[in-house]
This record gives sequence, C-alpha cells and structure tokens, in this order.
Amino acid sequence: MSSEVEYLKNYDAARYTAPLVTVDSVLFTLHHQTLCVLLVKRANQPQRDRWGLPGGFIDVTRDASTRETALRKLTEKAGVSPSWLEQLDTFSGPQRDPRGWSLTVAWYALIAWADCAPHIESVSDAQWIPVSELTNIETAFDHHAIVQAALHRLRQKTMYSLIPVFCLPETFTQSQLHDATEIILGQPIQRKSLIRRFEASGMFEETGESIATGARKARLWRRKADVDFHLFSRNLLAN
Repeated sequence: MSSEVEYLKNYDAARYTAPLVTVDSVLFTLHHQTLCVLLVKRANQPQRDRWGLPGGFIDVTRDASTRETALRKLTEKAGVSPSWLEQLDTFSGPQRDPRGWSLTVAWYALIAWADCAPHIESVSDAQWIPVSELTNIETAFDHHAIVQAALHRLRQKTMYSLIPVFCLPETFTQSQLHDATEIILGQPIQRKSLIRRFEASGMFEETGESIATGARKARLWRRKADVDFHLFSRNLLAN
C-alpha cells in the first residue's frame, strides 16, 4: 500500500470532471431612503450585457478562501470594501450556467453610501439598483434568486441584531439607525424597542458631537472598535 506522499505524487485531478466554481457577492446600501443592490453589466459571454452580481472565479494562487475572493472581486469590479461581509449560501446545479455544471459560493455585504458613491460613479458598468426594481432588470444566471435569498437573510438578521448600522456612515444618530432598520424590514418598528437594543448591545459609543435635526440636536454615535457583534434572542417585532 502506497504512502500518502506517494499517492499525492501520482494523483491526477484531471481524471475527474470538475464543476465551474465562482464566488458572487450581494452588496447592499441605503440611498435616498431606499435599499439598493450593486449590479455589474457583464462584458463577456455568456449572457453578455446582462446585469449580474460582482464576482468571478477563484484565483487559487491568490485567494486563501472564498471570503478573500469575494473581497478581491468587490475591489476589482467596484473599488469598494464592505463594512460587513457574511457567507450566504452555495447555489449549484447543471442548469444555472450554460457553460456547464456550476456552483457559486454567495456572500452578502453591507456598505455605507458615503463610503462607496465616489468609487461606483467612476465605474461605467456598475450601478446601484433599488431592490424593488429588480423585477424589471434582466439579470444573469440565477443572480435574481441569489439577491432574493440575501434579502431574506438580511431581513432575518435585522430581526435579531443591529446589522443595519453597517449601512450607515462612521458616525450616525439613533434616528438614522431606526430609519435604516425600517427600510430594510419594509415595515415600521417601535423606536423604544430599538433604543433598548442599542443600549444593551454594548456596540456603540458617543462621539461627543451632535447634529441639528430640525429644532433639536441629535447625538452622534459610532461603533466601538473590536467589540463583538451582538445577537439578541428575541425577534425585534416581538418586543
């Protein structure tokens, strides 16, 4: 019986049919009180000129993980680095790509509009599309289904966390977080419930500054450095 070293020396990966393997990212932001997703127009076949998610093939010489692929592709295609990135799911099968049996490891991400607007405006083939208008867009492959899965995950996560803060600027007001949460969920929430979570999370600190909001001033907050993301046991809408 051969040793592992001998086995690996003679191992030929080309003997096995390999699927196409890619990584795609669903990047969300808030703009004009609307939840938007970033789409990139495909420059090459297959499905050239359709709108798809920023992503592509794994570079095994550069990427130590699919997370690194996701970050690299977001930088290459849109010039952005999201403040939140989490693995969503794997989508696979023989019908999703005309080139053959394929799978993609999908991630979803959040970024503040102020952190990405200048970069996106300089990329001619990238656009922010309101999620409510996706039905009017001819998307590539199964990317519409991936966006819907990411939207569902984002909304579920919002029920049990303060994840909408990652769509806000570095400093923000509690009202801005409240508005962001309602926009993502697509329904109103009780402000007092959100403030209780805000205070209990231990994720935030005051900046010592404030901004005018009508006749009053609102305190500015920021995320604490190196503080763990807080998950609550109860659904926000059940509070």
